[in-house]
Amino acid sequence: MKASWHTETMLAGWQSARVTRADLALRRSSGAMLWQSNLALEELPLAWARAENAHGAEVYIRPARGLDWPMVFLDDVLPEVAMAAARGHGGLAIQTSPAGGCHLWLPCARNLNEAARHRMQRWLAEGMGGDLGSVSGEHLGRLAGFKNWKRGGCWVNVVAFPEDRTNAPLPLTVPADLMETGGDTRQHRPQDNAAKDTRPGGDVSPSGQEWGWVCRMLEAGWDPERVYQGLIQQARSRRGPDVERYARRTLQRAMAKVQCNHV
Repeated sequence: MKASWHTETMLAGWQSARVTRADLALRRSSGAMLWQSNLALEELPLAWARAENAHGAEVYIRPARGLDWPMVFLDDVLPEVAMAAARGHGGLAIQTSPAGGCHLWLPCARNLNEAARHRMQRWLAEGMGGDLGSVSGEHLGRLAGFKNWKRGGCWVNVVAFPEDRTNAPLPLTVPADLMETGGDTRQHRPQDNAAKDTRPGGDVSPSGQEWGWVCRMLEAGWDPERVYQGLIQQARSRRGPDVERYARRTLQRAMAKVQCNHV
């Protein structure tokens, strides 16, 4: 695919998630930041950004600051986790380097202000293994179709997008307590809502996300040992010493469910 395809696909995914305006930011090799703020997606100066990128500038984007948007961002999510979540919720997984994790943009069922996005992103990142340092609610992500000079000039590519999904997308429903203003966002941990269904037809608690991912990977034909190891990596920080027992039990239940579905 051409670089322009990745850019257009990412912006089309934002458009389908009802995000219509963006801030574009470029960081030159000198460290200088150049901003184009609050522009309609079709007004973004992409030719200028490509010229700057060719000379070593990093290219970033975010939904325009100061407005409410129905989309949240996670950084450094394992590629297999990011792709499964993107396909399950009609979102976008963006691979920023061959060896690294993905940026994940997920649509929500309602508009969120910056503070609510912060809480939602922290809540999800704690359960999905994302970077907790990138959950500010206004964090920049890389724009697909441009080179990542921080990683040797590799291309930033879309690896999952709304038109490429294995099941119908269900935008995330935001738990009511995450919509509240004020307070310490660190109090809102995914485990506190583990028993709640927080979106129509599914569970976005950590265990619910992991269960769905395990089932989808098995149905896609992944080797169970690979799924087991992936689940251990994803859940280790949350489950601690219990992670291997948890992963083994979850895998066994999922294998039984997938086998029954195919009988």
